[in-house]
Amino acid sequence: MSHLDTVIDSRSNPLTVIEDIAASHDLAFERSGDDELTIISKGEWTDYQLAFTWMNEIESLHLACAFDMKVPESRRAEVQKLVAAINEQLWLGHFDVWTATGSIMYRHGIALPGGATASPAQCEVMMTNALEACERYYPALQYVVWAGKTAGEAMAAAMFDTAGEA
Repeated sequence: MSHLDTVIDSRSNPLTVIEDIAASHDLAFERSGDDELTIISKGEWTDYQLAFTWMNEIESLHLACAFDMKVPESRRAEVQKLVAAINEQLWLGHFDVWTATGSIMYRHGIALPGGATASPAQCEVMMTNALEACERYYPALQYVVWAGKTAGEAMAAAMFDTAGEA
C-alpha cells in the first residue's frame, strides 16, 4: 500500500472524523488502534466514556457510552424495567444492562455501506444524542439503583421538565 492509499484509507475511516470533532471541542481522546477511539466527556452527573468502534467487516460505526454505575443483582430486574421504559422514549440509540457485570451503557450504530463516509454532522449528532440521553436518564437510573425506587417512579421523575427559574 502506498502512502497515498494510507491517507485515503484514514480519511474514509469515520474515527478520523470523530477525532477532529473531539479535538475541536477540547475533549480528551485516545486512539487505541485503527478501529477504536475513546473520548472522555465530563457531564453534569458523571464522566462519560464514549467508545467508538469502526467495524469494517460490517461497514458500521458503533458507539458505546459508559459511565460509572454498577447495578447490584438485587436491583437488576427493576433497572431492566426502567431501561425498557427509557428505550421506548428514544428515537436513536438504546440503553443496555450487561448482565455479566451489571454495567449500564448507551449504544448506537450507523451503517456506512459500500464505502460511504460519515459526515462530521452525523458523528456530532451521534455523540450529542448519546451524551444527552445519558445526562437525562442518569438520575432516573440512580433513583432505582441507589434509592430503591420503582421504574415507574424513576420515569415520572425523568420525564418531569422544569420550566423557568426559582
